[in-house]
This record gives sequence, structure tokens and C-alpha cells, in this order.
Amino acid sequence: MKVTTDQIKKLRVRTGAPVIRAKKVLEEVNGDEKKAFVILQKEGFEKAAKRADRQTSQGVVVSYVHHNNKIAATVELLCETDFVAKNELFGQLAHNLAMQVASLDPKDVKELEKQEFIKDPSKKIADLVKELIAKTGENVRIGRFYRVEIGN
Repeated sequence: MKVTTDQIKKLRVRTGAPVIRAKKVLEEVNGDEKKAFVILQKEGFEKAAKRADRQTSQGVVVSYVHHNNKIAATVELLCETDFVAKNELFGQLAHNLAMQVASLDPKDVKELEKQEFIKDPSKKIADLVKELIAKTGENVRIGRFYRVEIGN
């Protein structure tokens, strides 16, 4: 089966894999996008594990206020460089983490990482972080977070 440019582009966006690698994996699995995604995601997670010891001295602090204005959360998301901290995907993850903290009130980072993502319960928060590591090529970790609720 011939692999199309559209297939390569979609797979690259979903996994952050280089174009050449996405094409090669698609060719190996005869154009099966699901199998290719699983392979590239696994490779990305393995790369993420290798980056875990790198220092994370840059990042962002993002706040989220719930629509009823009675719950707010602030999250510190850390990375290696200011370049990645300014990346749109990084900012989206930080915002989603703040929303997650406001909604489910985890007690610490480990508990947060084990939670199912409120927008997609098929993924854990730790998976979202690993996916971003695979896409950016940098170590990313959740720093501190705070949650405030009226009356509590």
C-alpha cells in the first residue's frame, strides 16, 4: 500500500515524530495508521524516560478560574528551555492541568499524574506529559500547584 502525504502529516501531528520516521513506520505497517501510532507513541515514551533526569529550570505558571468563580487553580509546568515554555502545546497542557486541578482537587503531583484526564478519560495525566516530552524533545514535569475554593 502506498503511504500518502496526508497520512504522514496526521501521524506527525499526533506523535511529534520526524516526517521520515513517520513515513518509515507507516510503510512497515502497510499504511495502518493505528499500528503506526502505537509504535511511534511507544518510541516517544521511551525517549521521554531517557530525558527524566534533565534539569527543568524554565516553564510557565498558569491559572484557571472555574465558570462559577468559586474555584481557582494555579499550576507550575516546567521544561528545559524558554523556547519550549513559549510553545503553544506547552501552554495548552499547562491550562489543561490547571483545569484538572480545579476540577478533581488532587493532593500532590503523584496523585495528579495518576488521574484520568477530564477531557479524555482514556489518558492519564502522566501520559499527557510524556506525549509533550516526545513532541518537544525536552524534559517536562509538573511543578507545584494550588487550588482555592470558596468555603474550604
